[in-house]
Order: sequence, then C-alpha cells, then structure tokens
Amino acid sequence: MLTSNFKTAISFYCIHVFFGYALTEDYEIPTIARYFGPKGRYEEVNPYLLRDALAINKSMLHPPSSQCRELHMTAIIRHGTRYPTTKNIKEMHGLYNFIVSNTSSEKSRLLEQWTMWYTEDMDGRLVEKGEEELKHLAVRLSRLFPKLLSEEKLRGGLIKFITSSKHRCVNSTLAFKRGLTELWDIKDMDFEHEVNNALMRFFDHCPRFVQDVEKNSTAVVELEMFKNGAEMSRVLEKIEDKLNVTHRRITYDMAEAAFFLCAYEFAINNKNSPWCQLFDEEDAKVMEYVSDLREYWKRGYGHDINFKSSCILFHDLFERLEKATTQILSGEPVTNTATIQIGHADTLLPLLTLMGFFKDSEPLKSENYAPQTKRSFRTSHMLPYAANLVLVLYDCGEGELRLQPLLNEKTVVFPGLSDTQSSMPLYADVKERYKELLQGCDFETECQLFPS
Repeated sequence: MLTSNFKTAISFYCIHVFFGYALTEDYEIPTIARYFGPKGRYEEVNPYLLRDALAINKSMLHPPSSQCRELHMTAIIRHGTRYPTTKNIKEMHGLYNFIVSNTSSEKSRLLEQWTMWYTEDMDGRLVEKGEEELKHLAVRLSRLFPKLLSEEKLRGGLIKFITSSKHRCVNSTLAFKRGLTELWDIKDMDFEHEVNNALMRFFDHCPRFVQDVEKNSTAVVELEMFKNGAEMSRVLEKIEDKLNVTHRRITYDMAEAAFFLCAYEFAINNKNSPWCQLFDEEDAKVMEYVSDLREYWKRGYGHDINFKSSCILFHDLFERLEKATTQILSGEPVTNTATIQIGHADTLLPLLTLMGFFKDSEPLKSENYAPQTKRSFRTSHMLPYAANLVLVLYDCGEGELRLQPLLNEKTVVFPGLSDTQSSMPLYADVKERYKELLQGCDFETECQLFPS
C-alpha cells in the first residue's frame, strides 16, 4: 500500500512531468550537470538523445567483414532514474529547514520559495523518467541488434531477463520489456523475469566485502580526509557567503544535500533549480571528486575485494558466452540470443573494475585532486542512470568468433587488447586476456572471512 504522502508526491511529480516534458525545448541545462556522478542523466553521456531519444549509430559497430553475424548478446544495465533514498531525503529536509530558519540572502529567498516535495516513503523508487529511459534503451538496442532482440526471439523464449529484487530494478526490467512489447504491439503474451540477487546484488552476499569495506569506516579514509580538506573547505565557505551565514555553519553533509537536490531536480523534473546556483563549475568538480573517491574505495580499485566480489557475475557472463560459442561451432542454433540483466551502479562498477576498465596509473587519493583532473575513473561518464555494459558475440565464419564491448552504447576497448580489431577482438584473445580470472576468481574463496 502506498501512503497518502507518497500518493500526493506522485501526483505532484506527474504535474511536474507533464509541464516539464511539454517544455523540453525551453529548459536550461545546469552548467554543472556533467559533474553529477552516479546521479547524472544518461543524456549527459549521450547528448544526441536530447534531440531523438531513439537515435542509434550503427556505424560504430564496424565488424571486420560483411560475413560477421551477431549471435548472442548480454547486457548488464543499471536501473533508471529514481527518487532519493530515505537517508538523502532526511538530509535534504534538514538543509531546507536550516535555510528557512537561519539565512537571509537573495539566493536563500529563492530556495525558500522552492517547494520541498520529497517524502521519505519515495525511498529510491523508480520515477517515470526512469521507466522511459529503459523503454527507449530497449528500442535502441533492438534497432542496433535486430537479429538478437526481435519479436521472433522474444516470443520464442530466446531472450532472458534477470533482475535484482529492488523495486527500482524490477520496475526497470518491466519497463525494458514494455519497450519491446509496445514496439512490436505484443498483447497476447507475457514474458517472465528472474529475480536473482546472488548475481545482481553479489556485494550483499560477500562476507569479506561487507566486513572489510561496507561496514569498515577505515576503508574510506581517503574520502573522509578529502571531505575535511582545503578544496572542500573552499566550497563550504562559498556556499556560506552565498547564503549570508557565518562560516562553519554549513557542513559537508549539507553541501552534499544541496548538490543532490540540484541533481535530482534536474534528472527527475528537467529543472535547473535554485539549488544549482549554490555551486559554480569548480565547486561541482570538487563534489564530483568526492563521489569518485567514494566509488573508488567502496566499489572500485581501492580494495581488491570490491571488484573480486563480482567474480560470480563475471563467470556467469562468460559461461553464457561459452555456451553460445559451443552451439555456434557445432552448427546448432543459439538457444539464448540475448540476456538482459538489470541491477545497480554497485553491480556494474565492480565488474568494470574487475575487467580493468578506467584504471588510472595512480590511485585516487585525498591529496591528489589536482593531478587527477584528467582521470579515467569518472563516475559521471561511467555510471549515469541506465548505464549499461553490452557484450555482443559475432560469428565471422570459419570458426572466427569476435566479441564487441559497448559501454553506454559506445564502443570501448578491452584493457590490454590493442590490435587493429581492438573494438571487436577475437573471442579467443579476450579469453586469453582474462585467463587468470576465468581459471580462478572464485567467489566463495574470495569472499570468505579471514581470522582476525
């Protein structure tokens, strides 16, 4: 049952969506939108989608010969745009109440006129914009790979759907399926999905990760040091000046709540809200670095268990590829042409890290903010809402199998593979590149607790 507050918020949101989407040509993109990290829009990564939400670019696929045929695809997708979590909403209310009671400036008056409409029972639920993102992604992928995502394959049970149990992921899965069924006007069949937290929320099932990282404050000491460092102090002082409050009244948590409010208002409602005016571009870069430090040390390269916890997903992915290659080489029909797996940023980032993507020569630390301005590890680029890693297996004839990786619908190169066909390398070369992980990387072994 939805509470009355949540129903009211939904109604309010629908009004915002109706008018916000009706005026999409008129809204102004905040100058800081490209620094929102995992709370950024997919359109900031692919701006051409603002003109046409169903646009695709087939030219980027460029298989080495006309004989190449795509025969299998696995897509690991983050859920779409969602409401803030209860924790974030509490912090937003605290900031809003502070500003109403303690500030007096032109900017604070604008903030007071803004209506606080977020309620705690929203708690990370998928919003309508998130549903549209997954529906549009389904259509775009079906147009990019029409032999894999087709009405015939869907009706024939050759497309599998796997999801995390979280409502935002289940609803994203339903939206993706709806994108396909509406595209082909399918009304006489329903298509099931599998809830599998062992695969899509592996981090919850890894005791060593939970103990050593998730519940261990020392695991993110670099993050805490940066939050208390000189760069962040300057951001807080500038916010205090804009709100006309004495210094040291604005805490990091309050600044984060304001930054999140700017990000959520834009992602959900297409609004360049007054909260965005509290930050200039330099401030936003600092806030983005905080986000990147958090993800680096909690889900990325900071600790090896962060990414080794994804071994179970990595092996599941390659077992599916191996089954498809066996069927192709034996002349049998491929029985699973596409698998759509929908989870979280916390699902996708450890897998990307395990496979070596976006690894910088130096680790992200509290003291190297300036040297890391050109870093590869930027969550704003990697992990917007609806972020996706797609692996497509091609049969190019005479036993020549190739594998193409796409991240957020752009070709990427497997780290360590840089030959002339690097965007679509031989599958055998990919397996050789990841041989140690394929032969080892056992989830149970990596995740077992060690004696204190």
